[in-house]
Amino acid sequence: MRLSTVGRYALRAMVDLALNAEGEPVLCKEIAERQEVSNQYLSQLFLKLRRAGLIESVRGPGGGYVLARDAAQISARDVLRAVDETLDPVFCVDEGQELACPRVDGCPTHWLWARLGDAIHRVLDSVTVAELCQHSGQATAQQIDITM
Repeated sequence: MRLSTVGRYALRAMVDLALNAEGEPVLCKEIAERQEVSNQYLSQLFLKLRRAGLIESVRGPGGGYVLARDAAQISARDVLRAVDETLDPVFCVDEGQELACPRVDGCPTHWLWARLGDAIHRVLDSVTVAELCQHSGQATAQQIDITM
């Protein structure tokens, strides 16, 4: 499984929003600058995140975006699903797949792919935006220690 830039940018933006909101809305433009992502691209992702109920927009002066619920209640899988990221290792174990593989009943590897998909889903369900925020600080500290 390889996540696209859509999924990676959406997760980074959600972590950035959680870290920088401090009770106030954050402009998409500011997040885009910090994350080195096009503001237009990030705006499209925020539209999907808003439709999924993960963020809310605040209009008017001092407006921007805020998390719709606590960061500890938003899983990595919630974010990836909101931006239509494919989370299954192969199409034949994707529950949303319309066309079933004609070999699924006799496929010797289907069990492995299904098991791997379940493991991916469990990990993504178990990691929250709040935990990613905690690790973002640890990653920075570890990078400093490595370079010394």
